[in-house]
Amino acid sequence: QVQLVESGGGLVQAGASLRLSCTASGRTLSRYNMGWFRQAPGKEREFVAAIMRSGGTTYYADSMKGRFTISRDDAKNTVYLQMTSLKPEDTAVYYCAADRFIRRNLVTRESEYDDWGQGTQVTVSS
Repeated sequence: QVQLVESGGGLVQAGASLRLSCTASGRTLSRYNMGWFRQAPGKEREFVAAIMRSGGTTYYADSMKGRFTISRDDAKNTVYLQMTSLKPEDTAVYYCAADRFIRRNLVTRESEYDDWGQGTQVTVSS
């Protein structure tokens, strides 16, 4: 099992940027594909972005393309989500997740991720 801890959330104004971090303990993240999800009040959790264990391939939900960037620093056992041009509709709890099944493709369904952090709140005011 991988213990994941997210940080970096906060209250910002529309148009601002934030960088979320997800740090792991227990196992090295370099072995796993990683993903970010978010859940807005009253809505289901949705896929945001994912990155291959090699770091060479990333995938984004359409509404995040061009604004969000997922990256990883395996030396720090950390995955990041850089968010720019934030909008009020980006307000949500953001979660990172580890896909411990060794696969050649990135997945977007939360049921395919094995370990989750507790989430970090991002609030964007208009």
